[in-house]
Amino acid sequence: MSGDIVFYRLNAKILDRAEDVPDDAKQVVYYSLAIGHHVGVFDCFKPVLRCAGDFYPRLVDALPAGEARRKLDGMRRFGEITIDRSHTALLGEAIEQAAPGFDPEVAAWFKELSVSLAAIEAEPAIYLMGRRL
Repeated sequence: MSGDIVFYRLNAKILDRAEDVPDDAKQVVYYSLAIGHHVGVFDCFKPVLRCAGDFYPRLVDALPAGEARRKLDGMRRFGEITIDRSHTALLGEAIEQAAPGFDPEVAAWFKELSVSLAAIEAEPAIYLMGRRL
């Protein structure tokens, strides 16, 4: 796979508004953000994982066959993937199952991914966007 692979983690959502959102309306705003992007909402990402394109297939192949592997393999097919709360248990279980067979480089990468998965579990509005550059 050519080009580097970078995973960015959502670390802030900014509303382009002149006034603050009242406390009693914040849940409505959070719900709106959860169901899609709207005019005036900006997602702010920071890079959290990076690897060479030729290393990424090793990561995918290190996972057991199944949905978690298929999820990460989407990078090869589509050039980008999103990992959100609906994927954390799936990926976490596959990583835990395969971890004894990881070489040190693969183990280090999956350790960092696990940190981001834990952040998503703690705050479901967070997600990862992986892209092939």
